[in-house]
Order: sequence, then C-alpha cells, then structure tokens
Amino acid sequence: MTVVRVVQPGFQTTIQDLGRFGYAHLGISASGAADALSLRIGNLLVGNSEGASALEMTLVGGEFEFEERCIIALTGSDFKPMLNGHQLPMWQSCNVPAGARLRLNATNSGSRCYLCVAGGFTVHSTLGSSSTHLLTKLGGLDGGALKKGDVLQVKQILEKSFRARIIDERVVSALLQKSEIHVTEGLQSVYFSSEELDRFYVSTYVVSGDSNRMGLRLTGPKITHAGEAEIVTEGAPLGAVQIPQSGEPIVLFVEHQTTGGYPKIANVIGADMHVVGQLKPRDSIRFRKVTFAGALARLREQESLVQSIRSSPK
Repeated sequence: MTVVRVVQPGFQTTIQDLGRFGYAHLGISASGAADALSLRIGNLLVGNSEGASALEMTLVGGEFEFEERCIIALTGSDFKPMLNGHQLPMWQSCNVPAGARLRLNATNSGSRCYLCVAGGFTVHSTLGSSSTHLLTKLGGLDGGALKKGDVLQVKQILEKSFRARIIDERVVSALLQKSEIHVTEGLQSVYFSSEELDRFYVSTYVVSGDSNRMGLRLTGPKITHAGEAEIVTEGAPLGAVQIPQSGEPIVLFVEHQTTGGYPKIANVIGADMHVVGQLKPRDSIRFRKVTFAGALARLREQESLVQSIRSSPK
C-alpha cells in the first residue's frame, strides 16, 4: 500500500465508483460517478478495472501529495492540473514521482474531473460499493466529501517501465459532445398537450445554481400540465425529467429519490447521462427526443468507442 494525502480537498471531492445497485426498495439510489464514462476511461488508462474507485472533483479541484511513485490519469473536465508546478495533460496516463504534489484548479470546461490511480483507492465497501452517497452519508471516506489532512490508501502497482497511454482527441470529442441531451418519451408524457410537449423540445433551459447530485433544476419556459400536477407516487428512474407544479423541469440524478409524485415528461438516455454529469450552473441545454431504438443505437456506438480504448495496446 502507498498513501495519497489530501493537502486541500477542493469544493466537493468524493470517492466514487460505478455505484451500488439493488437497494432502490430501501430508498437508496445507486450514486456513483456523475460522469461514469470519464471514470471508466480514466481507469482503463491506468490499467484498472473500469469500476475501480477514483476521486471525483466538482467545479474546483484539490491538492494531493503522493507518498510513493504512482501512475495516474485525469479525465472529464479540464481543471488545469499542475504536477510540481508543471502542467499535466488530460486523458492520458502519467508517471508521478514519489513526493510529488498534484494541484487542480477551477474548471476550464465542464463540471467534474476524475483522478484515477493505478491500483485504485482502497476504501471499505458499503452495500457492494465504495461510492460516496452524500445524501445518506454512505460509503466513501466517512460518508462525505474529503477534508484537509485525509489519508487515502492506494494498492501500489510497480512497473519496471512506464509507457503513457493516450486517447486520440477525436475519440474524446466523439464521446463528450454536449450539443444536445437526448431523451426518450416519459411515462407521463400524455399528461401534457402537444403544444406543451413542443414547447419542452424547442426551448433552451439553463442549469440552476440550486442543483446537485440529487437533481438538476432547470430554469426556462414553464411547462403546463394538462391535468393535475401530481401523480400517485411511483418509482423514479435515473435521468427522469420531472415537471413539478412550478412548471420548470428537474432532471433526477445519481443520488435521486427512488420514488416521486411529479409527472415525468421525458427520460435522459443512458448514453447521455455523462453529459448531465458535466453540466454546471448557468450552462444552457436543449432536449432532443429519440426512439428507444435510437437510444440503444447511441449506446452501442458509445460502447464501441470505449471498447477501442479497452483493446488498445498497453
């Protein structure tokens, strides 16, 4: 084992993996990485399994000291990383010498950056996952965001030689395009008139500052319900776009409540959830409706690109 020390934790830095599943009936959503795609790719770059624990930084990064030599990768949003005062590239594996300090600053693009370390962070598993669920204080390190002075254990992997793995910029661009968020028809789309549905799909919405890992609140044109603004409480899936009484959409995110009583006008497709994870306050978004077949095709295309990274020479 080796140690990574938290010199400065940043705004909201947590330990995340791909989440815990099978506990929605207990009111516990999966949690996990807000941008699972970036976490998966970062782990592949350092030779880990795709779901290994990593650090998720939000809006502002932290500063970390490495006790011994490590191999790391930074993916997701560009937080202008500096290693011992020198700029460090994104989307490739890097050799970090013993005693080095890595500093990440405010975001230069999206919302979240991921720090993956060869061997992964060694964290106690809670309900089959080490991901931090902030709402319930489950998992991670003491169930919350990292603090100054925290010590993280890493299962050390020593390599006699190091060769950086780099992802083609064209692949990164294809994976992280953010022009639109694709959605399928929601379970209660019939609760809205054709005029209101058209309004929803042609409108531009802005991410409110009152957004978090539980849900993204959007401001913009209000959508009027054809009938009641509430329904009998039922299961609420990840990515559901609810229309509450205010008429402004809420996108349920990784720590969402597992049941809800607002009509769901649409649902973000799986292949675009990482886009939601990179949205920050004041970002503008539009929704584009696709069929279930179209959603599946986009997911297959995305997984094909991930497979190209998985099978690339190490």
